[in-house]
Amino acid sequence: MKLVRKHFGQFMMRGLVAMGFGPLVLAIVYSVLAITGVVEQVSVSDMILGIFTITLLAFLVGGITVVYQIEELAISKAITIHGVILYICYAVVYLVNGWIKDGVIPFAIFTAIFVVGYLLIWIIIYLITRKSTEKVNNSLKF
Repeated sequence: MKLVRKHFGQFMMRGLVAMGFGPLVLAIVYSVLAITGVVEQVSVSDMILGIFTITLLAFLVGGITVVYQIEELAISKAITIHGVILYICYAVVYLVNGWIKDGVIPFAIFTAIFVVGYLLIWIIIYLITRKSTEKVNNSLKF
């Protein structure tokens, strides 16, 4: 409980900062869909649902980064918790908005894209961090 209280404020602050980007992301998604001819019009109810769900998603995505500040968690556990929560949040928002067609195959494709994307991002972060660490280590050598 103490751990939760310690990081709750940071979760809220990070979430509130990221939350403002939600509607912008939705506008980009709908712009791409319009440009590609997939969607020509969006109903008011779909737009309202999209704004609320994407704003909530942005809040949660921004807030959950607090897991990397929890010293009691190994980095592998923090990455796993972060990835699982992101996956659940994105899947729920995409399903609620009807952005994933019904069926096992579309959901499997979504899952594969998410997992590959998440792994690629972490591989890039790892390589950048390793290069930076090597640079610092080399500068410390006499």
